[in-house]
Amino acid sequence: MHDDATVFIGLGANLGDARTCIEQATAQLAAWPGIDDFVLSPLYRSAPVDSSGPDYVNAVAQFATRLSARDVLRILQGLELAHGRLRPYRNAPRTLDLDLLLYGTQDIREPDLIVPHPRMHERAFVLRPLADLAPTLRLAQGPIATLLADCSYQELSPLPD
Repeated sequence: MHDDATVFIGLGANLGDARTCIEQATAQLAAWPGIDDFVLSPLYRSAPVDSSGPDYVNAVAQFATRLSARDVLRILQGLELAHGRLRPYRNAPRTLDLDLLLYGTQDIREPDLIVPHPRMHERAFVLRPLADLAPTLRLAQGPIATLLADCSYQELSPLPD
């Protein structure tokens, strides 16, 4: 048996009741067997990046697991489908988007699974909530604070409770 991996997941939604969808998916993920020590960042509102449609509700979750990265991906995709996620075209508006951002320190390069997430260092809607959970985290591209400063032009605002 291998040790628990610390996992970070990006959550986003911009169709329907996005906040409720994020909250429901979070509760489902936190209760999943094999997922422990689940923590959710504050929620943020962001404008779509490389897309159109309503603003997104975004957050990042952190948890420990012995599940494989592939198993975590399957869980995330199942939750997306359960919440009505469709993929009509790249970057289409969505009811729920769950991205595996980091799986421990693993570097995974497979056709349908790339970890660390290849574009997270360019996205304030990932970096800000990630910094809330792990302010001293360093990605391959640099410290979170530096990367976030480089994305300061992207609109992002905290959602009230």
